[in-house]
Amino acid sequence: MNTLPDGVAIHGAMKPGFDTILTPGALALLADVHRRFDAERQRLLAERQTRQARLDSGEEQLDFPAESAAIRAGAWTVPPAPADLRDRRVEITGPVDRKMVINALNADVKCFMADFEDASTPSWTNMMEGQINLRDAVHRTISFTDEASGKSYALKDDPAVLIVRARGLHLDEAHLTIDGAPIAGAFFDFALYLFHNHAELARRGTGPYVYLPKLETRFEARLWALVIRHCETALGITPGAVRVTVLIETITAVFEMDEILWELRQSITGLNAGRWDYIFSYIKRQKSDPGRILPDRGQVTMAAPFMASYARRLIAVCHRRGAHAMGGMSAFIPVKGDDAANTAAMERVKADKTREAGLGHDGAWVAHPALAPVAKAAFDAVMPGPNQLSKQGELTADREALLTPVAGSITQAGLAGNADVAIRYIASWLQGRGAAPIHNLMEDAATAEISRAQLWQWRVHGARTDDGQLIDAARVSAAITGAARAIRSELGENAWAAGRYGEAQAILESLVLADEFEEFLTLPAYAKIREV
Repeated sequence: MNTLPDGVAIHGAMKPGFDTILTPGALALLADVHRRFDAERQRLLAERQTRQARLDSGEEQLDFPAESAAIRAGAWTVPPAPADLRDRRVEITGPVDRKMVINALNADVKCFMADFEDASTPSWTNMMEGQINLRDAVHRTISFTDEASGKSYALKDDPAVLIVRARGLHLDEAHLTIDGAPIAGAFFDFALYLFHNHAELARRGTGPYVYLPKLETRFEARLWALVIRHCETALGITPGAVRVTVLIETITAVFEMDEILWELRQSITGLNAGRWDYIFSYIKRQKSDPGRILPDRGQVTMAAPFMASYARRLIAVCHRRGAHAMGGMSAFIPVKGDDAANTAAMERVKADKTREAGLGHDGAWVAHPALAPVAKAAFDAVMPGPNQLSKQGELTADREALLTPVAGSITQAGLAGNADVAIRYIASWLQGRGAAPIHNLMEDAATAEISRAQLWQWRVHGARTDDGQLIDAARVSAAITGAARAIRSELGENAWAAGRYGEAQAILESLVLADEFEEFLTLPAYAKIREV
């Protein structure tokens, strides 16, 4: 581009159409947001690490903050949801590639969460094409023809309501710098989507609806509130038109749900029980406590007492404040070519959504259009109205109920399974696919994080498998080597090399054998997908 705002530099390739997103006005907004708010973002990210050090040393324990007790005790509510967000009984989620956007908006669901975060590899091309795809979807100009099959895709007349998940505060967008520093991926995603779509969304009687991921504290929610309010003012948007749902997917945030709603009270419509990242955060923030070791991932279900307590509290807090309590994602997906396995998967999804509806959630996620009728039937059975806000659960402040780990065992199969899933997922991520079907489950960055976090946790604390064998560095390395060997044999040498599985194996091994726990696996991996 010939005319960039002062201090703004683009380091990614300007492919066809990118200039229609990175316009002078859009870049000026990005620069403004960065200069006003990035210092506070950096301070909050540093505070995460300072707090982690306090947790590791035992100086601090996870608990409800005493200093914000008045907020938790107060009688206040958030604004009612806009008309098209009052019924969210089924939301489908997925990455922002063009075909996915069309299929998801055409699915028999209430909402589509277009995901710039865990379901998308944050390559420059993916992120920029995602902005183009969402703009075209909002303006009803989107279409797609599959070159392989020749099949064409177009948007139906009454698509699902669009909600966009921006990247977490921890991720930079290295391909755009302002005054020499990379902009936050979160600010990049949010501000560009808002800039290009707010007017058309308003014209169509809807609005800019956003999911905010991986918040840890009320102070991070406060930062987002300031960013949202500033962007609304800068763009001349009616205050409160931006509506957000916050994923409660960190163990720290579960103790500040009231406070997060309070800080975002001009914009928020609900909270979501992001179960997979929550399990990862449970391990990460309590990584130094040998009393918080979790068993095999498959045993850490929503029926586990600490997970059930988390869901119940989220519902109670939300409904007390007039906010939606959204359920999470079952990882099961349809199984092609195996009727018995497909039936079993559908039954698992049905049981999961029936449980969520019965608890009082106002809706939940699915990962595939074929699962929408299953989830819808579960909610229709208990929710004749648009939501269950009137269902007031018992609100308890039971710290131990949220922290006591589930009883269970660590098995050799669990050890090998974690290595296998992590290698396969990281390879998919490096290839540019952030959502990957693996062994008939839909895996994204969160589930891969659980796998590598468990391997690290078990090794560091000298856990033992159910047959009494120690999990040490040698055994973890052997599990990774064995999983890699099996994948390589299954795929063949050419596919192994082309799929970047060797790089994935190396990344996993470096993460799980390191002395220090890496905050997110995507941070070191990001350097391997940067486009120059």
